[in-house]
This record gives sequence, structure tokens and C-alpha cells, in this order.
Amino acid sequence: MESRAVSILSKLISIPTVNPPGEKYAELVEYAEKFFKSLGLETEIVEVPKAEVSKRCAECADYPRLILLARSGEPKIHFNGHYDVVPPGPLESWRVTKPFEPLYRDGRLYGRGAVDMKGGLTSIMLAVEKAVSAGLKNFEISFVPDEETGGETGAGYLAKSGKITAPWVVIAEGSGEDNIWIGHRGLVWFIVEVYGKQAHGSTPWQGLNAFEGAAYIAYRLQEYAKLIAARSSKYEYDDPRGATPTVTIGGEVRGSVKTNVVPGYFAFSVDRRVIPEEDLEAVKKEFIDFVERVAKELPHRVEVKVTNVSEAALVEPSHPLIEALSASVEEVIGRKPRRTVCIGGLDARFFIKQGIPAATYGPGPIGLAHAPDEYVEVRQVLNVAEAYYRLIKRLNAKT
Repeated sequence: MESRAVSILSKLISIPTVNPPGEKYAELVEYAEKFFKSLGLETEIVEVPKAEVSKRCAECADYPRLILLARSGEPKIHFNGHYDVVPPGPLESWRVTKPFEPLYRDGRLYGRGAVDMKGGLTSIMLAVEKAVSAGLKNFEISFVPDEETGGETGAGYLAKSGKITAPWVVIAEGSGEDNIWIGHRGLVWFIVEVYGKQAHGSTPWQGLNAFEGAAYIAYRLQEYAKLIAARSSKYEYDDPRGATPTVTIGGEVRGSVKTNVVPGYFAFSVDRRVIPEEDLEAVKKEFIDFVERVAKELPHRVEVKVTNVSEAALVEPSHPLIEALSASVEEVIGRKPRRTVCIGGLDARFFIKQGIPAATYGPGPIGLAHAPDEYVEVRQVLNVAEAYYRLIKRLNAKT
């Protein structure tokens, strides 16, 4: 079984489905469709309209976005995973192997996308292969693009399409074999723009320094950060520090162009992470109101714009999906998995928003996504596959 996992995963990694712009998508989908067809599953390929793609990523518009579906019987569970990967980064930072030349060593398979998330795709493929061999049916699979660019033209499009016929979804993102993500935090991104008056650096009294105004607002935002840090989520998180809302200032900055110029414009980003108990509209209003109050103390004109929004989403840890998945995992690894909220974002929000409960469970280690020398533990790929198989078996037994 280990050699089978290494063979399938190596093939998936060797197809460089880099996003953006979305290369080699068709090659991977063709490989996976042949695999599922060989098992006797019904398959369907859905192409996301080019207009939808161009709205999200102009450079991606000429690269087809393909969603692969495979079905058996009347599905009781849907397994989902994304096949796109982030760019590998500088090649010199890869020391074990080249990004798309998979290498198996000491129980680990190295290569870009190994853990995020072609390891999870492999677990799905192994699970359904075993299920078919055992005469089990009533499951559904989707392989989607574009999670790495927000998911709207992948899982988001699929969730709204009406193509999912199963009542529950399991996403194979790398949570780790002993951890089920019941949901994830949300986010609101802002850009705070400060307008002053540009002047020569030798006569700063003739200008109004926008950077100084921005710096003052950034300083005062420490008060806002302390205010929201007093809130705490009731759910368990994979890192307890994620149970409170957070603020990251200055991930992106825009400003003047030269040392001897008084900047007439300066802007900085704010990444506001949202716990499930918070309301997005209330978060937007609270932040904007705070900045506007501070801005009244300044001679500058200040504008605050929302640049990105993503909902927090979860299913309750006692939900039947979580209970069934947890029981299946426990049978394999010999202990109850944790049921936590993911600190980052997941595709689960798209399904949950459409009224389809979704859990996220896949092979790790979880800390290597997007890193050089990315790897997945093949043991976890196999254990997750076995847990998926047992979930299929458990749900078939309830027929």
C-alpha cells in the first residue's frame, strides 16, 4: 500500500499545477479522471467560465479552470481537494530535491504540493480505490483548482453550481492525522489611506506629511488591537492564540518615492482576523469607526477601504459529520482526534455557506505548506485514506 501511495502522489507532484497562472491543470485532471474511470466511477469535468476567472485573476483568464467530479451510487459523503499549488520560490532554497521532482526518503515524500494538498488527493484516491474493491459505493469526489488564489473559481464555483449531491463534505486539506478542523476564522482586509500635501524635503513646513499621519493612526491602532484581544472564542483552536481576533498592520504599504520629498500620500494595510462568534458587518463598522475617530485628531484627509472579506465558518463539534469522521479516525490511529478551528482560511466556507456541512481532515505535517522542501508523511497519507474508507463503510452501513 505504501508503494501505491508513493506512486500516485509522485505522479501528482510531478505535474506542476502552479497557480497563478494555472499551468498544467488539464494534465492533472486527465490523469485523475482516468484513475476514477478505471474504478468504474461516473465522471464529469466542469469548466469555470472564462469571465468568472478573469474577474478574479486577469493573468489566469487564458488558462482553463477545470473541476473534476466522480460519483458512485447515491452519494452520502463528498470528498474534496484542490490540485493547484503555489510557485516553488527560489530553486536554491530547495535542498532535498527540485520542486517537481518528487523524492521519497525516510517515510517522507518531498515536492511542491506534497502536503498542500496532493497528499490529501492521494488519500482520497486510495480510499475510493479500496472502497470499490470492497463493493462499497455512495460517495462523491471533486478535485478543484484555485484554492491558492482564494477559491472562488474552484470550490466556490462548485458549491454554488448545484453539482454536489451528497449531504456532507470532507476536505482533504492537511490538518494532520490526529486533528479535524471543524471550521476556520474569517478575515476583513482594509487599506488606510492618508492624504497630506507633497513638498520639497528642504521646506517641510510647506507640506503636510502623510506618513506622519499614517504613523499616528498605526500607533493608535494598538488600542484597537488590545480592545478586540479581550474577546475569546468558545471553540478549541489548533493554536490557542488563534482563539482571539488579531490585527496585522502594514503587510502592504504605499507611499512616496524619494528621500527629499514630503510624502503627500501614504497608505498601509490592516489584516483583521475574525473569530466565528463575530459578525463581519459589525467588524467592518467597528474598525472604520475607530479610524475615523482617530482621524478627527489629524489635519490629514483619511479614507478607509475594505479590500477583501472572507467569512468565518464552522460546523459544531457535535455535528453527526464530525462524530462519524472522528469515530473513523479513532479506529485508525487509536485515539480521538482533536476538533479544532483552523487559524487560517479554508474552502469549507463555500460549502457551509450553501448549507452543506463541511469538515477538513487530511495528512500533514501542517506547518510545511508553501515552504521549501515541502513534504508529507506517507504514513499519514495512508492513515487518512483508511479513515476515509472507514467513513464510507460506516455511512454505507446506515443505508
